[in-house]
Amino acid sequence: MSRRHPLSRGGWSATVTNPPRGLVCLHATDPATVYLSARARVDGMTVGDLDRALYEERSLVRHLAMRRTQFVFPRETLPAAQAGASGRVADRERRSLVRDVEKAGLFGDGARWLDEAGAAVLGALADGAGPVSYRELKAAIPVLAGAIVHGEGKSWGGKMSIGPRVLTVLSAEGLVVRAGNDGSWWTSRNRWATTESWLGSRIASVPEGDGTARLVAEWLRAFGPGTEADLKWWLGSTLTAVRQALSVLDVARVDLDGGVGYLLADDLAPVGAVEPWAALLPGLDPTTMGWRERDWYLGSYQQPLFDSVGNAGPTAWWDGRIVGGWWQDEAGRVVVHLLEDVGVEAERALAAEADALTEWLGGVRVMLRFPSPLSKQFA
Repeated sequence: MSRRHPLSRGGWSATVTNPPRGLVCLHATDPATVYLSARARVDGMTVGDLDRALYEERSLVRHLAMRRTQFVFPRETLPAAQAGASGRVADRERRSLVRDVEKAGLFGDGARWLDEAGAAVLGALADGAGPVSYRELKAAIPVLAGAIVHGEGKSWGGKMSIGPRVLTVLSAEGLVVRAGNDGSWWTSRNRWATTESWLGSRIASVPEGDGTARLVAEWLRAFGPGTEADLKWWLGSTLTAVRQALSVLDVARVDLDGGVGYLLADDLAPVGAVEPWAALLPGLDPTTMGWRERDWYLGSYQQPLFDSVGNAGPTAWWDGRIVGGWWQDEAGRVVVHLLEDVGVEAERALAAEADALTEWLGGVRVMLRFPSPLSKQFA
């Protein structure tokens, strides 16, 4: 069975909530990514469309989940994300912070300090004043003060404040949410609220296995066929958890490039041919990052387009394959760099996409957190 892409614009209706529903969620660690990912899939989308879904309708929610990565989820997916991914991240983050503050000599009982700091944050956010910035929280809660020295003697070393890590733990536990942004759409200056005050209720509790199974099912619906390795990587979980989820789902085993792949049993119909399509996707786009095994769409371009720890930079796509990368020049114009000869039709289509994206950005130069080695070389 051949692979398939959850990307073509023809699969979306003109609503900004469709891409995160069709792709399980959108990456949002880099604040610009979620806007650029949605824009690539929804004709005519504006920044205001996504802002309304995030901060007025609240049908989409920023949440820390798989692989300790921030995503934008459809609100209805939050229970599965919390049970199947975020809870595991929260446990690791809590243990790590307790260990670090004790090792640094900041607190003798790190667990007690973290409990008190978390309770103080929740109390400050529960007073009905609306979403609050970290700066405001820090000024009001003395126990958030303090920093840990890391990488001593290294060029990348420095001091890391412990207060933001308290919010990381609380957000992974599903107790607080990012409820606004004091900066521009391409920057991150979060305002915080309790989940209950922002969404009207707490995230519903479901068993971990049920949450994992739903995430696996949604991934298979969007990205399948895929392998156990794909699912393990995407979930940031274990093969045991993946296999347990597959065992309770109605799935079909298919031949996938000589190996075993999986699809939902009701999703075996052949996929019809589509017209050749071009796309310019941002760094960490969910399609670029959707699978662990990427040769079928990435080819030999891992080194120029991914950094050393596996973060994808902006990519140029033609007809289901990555064929290059893109960046902005000093004037803010989108520049495409092709890594192979794709023919005149593809070159024209990608040039048109670059012009359209340049116009959409309107002169804004987005400084991506994860530029590709290719863009560092040529930009």
